[in-house]
Amino acid sequence: MKKNLNLLLISFLVSNGIQAQGLLNKSETQFTRQDSLRGSITKERSWWDLKYYDLDIKVNPADSTITGSNTIQYKVLQPYGVMQIDLQNPMEISKIIQDGVEQKFKREGNAYFITLASSQNIGATKEIKIFYHGKPKIAVRPPWDGGITWKKDKNGNNFIASSCQGLGASVWWPNKDHMYDEVDGMKISVNVPGKLTDVSNGRIQSVKDLKDGTNTYTWVVKNPINNYGVNINIGDYVTFSEKYKGEKGDLNCTYYVLKDNLAKAKEQFKQVPKMLKAFEHWFGPYPFYEDSYKLVETPYLGMEHQSCVTYGNGYKNGYLGRDLSGTGWGLKFDFIIIHESGHEWFANNITYKDIADMWIHESFTCYSESLFLEYYYGKEAGLEYVRGIRKNIQNDKPIIGHYDVNNEGSGDMYYKGANMLNTLRQLVNDDAKWRNILRGLNSTFYHQTVTTKQIEDYLSQQIGMDLNTFFNQYLRDIRIPTLEYTIQDNILKYRWTNIVSGFEMPVKVSLNGKEVLLKPKADWNELTNESKIDKLEINKDFYVLAREVSKQ
Repeated sequence: MKKNLNLLLISFLVSNGIQAQGLLNKSETQFTRQDSLRGSITKERSWWDLKYYDLDIKVNPADSTITGSNTIQYKVLQPYGVMQIDLQNPMEISKIIQDGVEQKFKREGNAYFITLASSQNIGATKEIKIFYHGKPKIAVRPPWDGGITWKKDKNGNNFIASSCQGLGASVWWPNKDHMYDEVDGMKISVNVPGKLTDVSNGRIQSVKDLKDGTNTYTWVVKNPINNYGVNINIGDYVTFSEKYKGEKGDLNCTYYVLKDNLAKAKEQFKQVPKMLKAFEHWFGPYPFYEDSYKLVETPYLGMEHQSCVTYGNGYKNGYLGRDLSGTGWGLKFDFIIIHESGHEWFANNITYKDIADMWIHESFTCYSESLFLEYYYGKEAGLEYVRGIRKNIQNDKPIIGHYDVNNEGSGDMYYKGANMLNTLRQLVNDDAKWRNILRGLNSTFYHQTVTTKQIEDYLSQQIGMDLNTFFNQYLRDIRIPTLEYTIQDNILKYRWTNIVSGFEMPVKVSLNGKEVLLKPKADWNELTNESKIDKLEINKDFYVLAREVSKQ
């Protein structure tokens, strides 16, 4: 979700003189040991494989604290005796138990290193129970600067939610806080004051009314889940539901909203089955039928929490009532319902191993907005929308960030990433094949964590084209490929500039109204037309520039 609101104010200004490759920006950032502990697959992480979490917590709005435990089931991959568990300040681990024995541990910043007393034999399945407490970081500007949001609704009831992509799930609960190893399933038990309801991931297993006036809500997740996708949402909720008849049968869709917003929600959330129909068409079956689909009102804009998508868009179409594209098409749908639900396929089904590859989540999901429009309003509507969002591109730094230090790349992973994919679609030049490629991504990498290379290799194979320099250009460089050309009577000379080494992408142009496929390289090439060339227009669905230059 992490779309910066500042992008809405930035115009698309690109100088033809840009020459410095974005790759060079990589050397300018300094990282700390804490960045490495958070962002790398350390020795203390790699020897064990996550199997199951049993998260059992009490949320106390009166003092903004969370207390509880997380029982971690894991499989031993290598014989090693030190385990890294992450929990961020000011939260604290108080005790750790394995096999009935209290374990020794030490803290280094946000990482805890546990010296396990018992033997860790290869192939064994073990459990460790971690007790913790504290006041988690308060979200400053959720979901971008996340943590826990503690607010009140207009009736004075507590309205609480978590959001922690990038920051990390360890901001509010202890876990293996790295994306490469998704837990296979989990249980989430949340104790809240009696008037309130907690909504978390998966399906509700039980609600227990306790003598102290509190209730404990227990949710069970049957599918693998990334750690930032785990959430709590606490409020004075009412609920309604429906069944969507999808590609894998009946999908339970349940909605949780504040009481005063029930009527508005029943109208606005009619977009959910429309979203499911469009995205199952383009991407394949909703990936979490076993865990249902939920849309939950929250005190912040929204987030793609798996099977528990959060919503705070004010029951308006657009992005808080605005059209990100400036074309009018952005007001045809509720941005949060469509975008955040699109992440169920690209973020929750297919998940990056390293946040440096966050484009895998955001480029495809931003692009999904245009596919939703295409499904209901026709191809040109979708194309107009994706072209319209170009005005928000900054070309400030590469889309791919630094690896192993929990560093995401440029916010251009949204708008530029979507236009990169739309450009790729033009190279495929076959709508049915393009749809099959998108569906194939979700079946090939079903419930997996992936790298950019895996996605690049898959697309290259399916399209039948070596896309290495294509992705180097759009993901690892900040320059926009520019078609330089000169016309003399019926002779067109052309080449690519502002490109990485070896970039040779074909491009469609119109010569006197007739479409021609050019295959430019860095060196000048020449085409002889059957008649005098009066006008050259580049196909506007390619994210490139064109510049006429003096005769060569």
